[in-house]
Amino acid sequence: MNKNDIVEVVIEDMGVNGEGIGKVDGYTLFIKDAIIGDYVRAKITKANKNFGFARLSGIISESEYRVKARCPVARPCGGCQIQEMCYEKQLEFKENKVRSNLKKIGGFQEERLAKVMEPIIGMEHPFNYRNKGSFPVGQDKFGEIVTGFYAGRTHKIIPNTDCVLGVEVNKVVLETVVSYMKENNVSPYDEGNKKGAIRHILIRYGFTTKEIMVCLVINHKSKECLTNGYKLVEKLEKIAGMTSIVVNCNTKDTNVIMGEKVEVLWGKGYITDYIEDIEYRISPHSFFQINPLQTKKLYNLVMEYADLKGREQVWDLYCGIGTISLFLSKKAKRVIGVEVAPQAIEDAKINAKINNIENVEFITGKAEEVLPKHFGKQSSMVYERPDIIVVDPPRKGCDKALLETIIATKPQKIIYVSCDSATMARDVKHLCDGGYQLQKVRPVDMFPMTVSVESVACLSRD
Repeated sequence: MNKNDIVEVVIEDMGVNGEGIGKVDGYTLFIKDAIIGDYVRAKITKANKNFGFARLSGIISESEYRVKARCPVARPCGGCQIQEMCYEKQLEFKENKVRSNLKKIGGFQEERLAKVMEPIIGMEHPFNYRNKGSFPVGQDKFGEIVTGFYAGRTHKIIPNTDCVLGVEVNKVVLETVVSYMKENNVSPYDEGNKKGAIRHILIRYGFTTKEIMVCLVINHKSKECLTNGYKLVEKLEKIAGMTSIVVNCNTKDTNVIMGEKVEVLWGKGYITDYIEDIEYRISPHSFFQINPLQTKKLYNLVMEYADLKGREQVWDLYCGIGTISLFLSKKAKRVIGVEVAPQAIEDAKINAKINNIENVEFITGKAEEVLPKHFGKQSSMVYERPDIIVVDPPRKGCDKALLETIIATKPQKIIYVSCDSATMARDVKHLCDGGYQLQKVRPVDMFPMTVSVESVACLSRD
């Protein structure tokens, strides 16, 4: 096969990033936007020796699993990689993805996986579930101000104020800000010349409280760049549920959306929301699970796997603002949360206080440094040895030194919460090599219409 060849191919499988996979005379092709069962025409864009990549040119016959995307810009946006696949097949794809990683990376046999894997937890209504949205602001080729999402692997903005995964109020907020910018000649940020005022519009929404936060990420050191800024505040504060309007300064040439400094323009500098009966204070920088409906199911699964009896010492590593820590504190004797971000720890402490929870403690620091300090060779053993360790690491997984310390600490159980089943499989293998057994694992669909999937694994000592 050569670049620019036109081929016809049946899609027989799906790649981890949602690409359709088919073969032409034994040659494997990865084709974006094609799904299992499609018979497609595609143009080869890159040809390696044993496999290649192709762009979908047309669908000759549709798969039985294909559905019409709700979003008119789903393909160019790329945020919803599998929106054109029926939801039941999406769940099957994600469950297989977790199983495949545990098998190929974790080294677990199919017989073992058949015993430990539980069915994926899906959603009844898999749209409008995101409680947070971050929208870059820029100009189109006609010079018009636009906001929406970056197309995959680019910084080209696909205009979209009404994402089907977000809440309905996002559209009102975005259109209000863009209208204000046009009326008052407030310029969007230009990545080329590093000039312009507004870089991003961040929106947070409380599904239980209905509270709204708007955070304008700006390219200046004060809110003075917002000409007649009070006019924007006056418009935004009229939106039902508006609770907090803040600005965040980011003057760096970086892909990181937010800077460190936050200034309150109106209202509080945070919103609140609940996971079951626990109240959480959420500031602009706070990590809070994107899908609150599925978060309840996820945390209840963690609680089920932990099987707390009221006498356990629990360490919650990568605890964020204390969401899992406070949830587990209802049934644990004591919970210690560890998080590297100081602001998150401050939020966690506030969250414990407003819920009158006294059996939790939060420590600022890297999990791979804090745990060895307390339970490593140089430990003063100020804390009791944990019965259960919960880890909820970033996508890259756990540091190897942390895994070694967990093994040396010998908790009876380890609950591993993961947003990347590949790194989870790698880390679970390491823990099992260190004397643990994988008892249960269950995927949770936190991100319908995308290829991402959350998982919870439970391990215990032999």
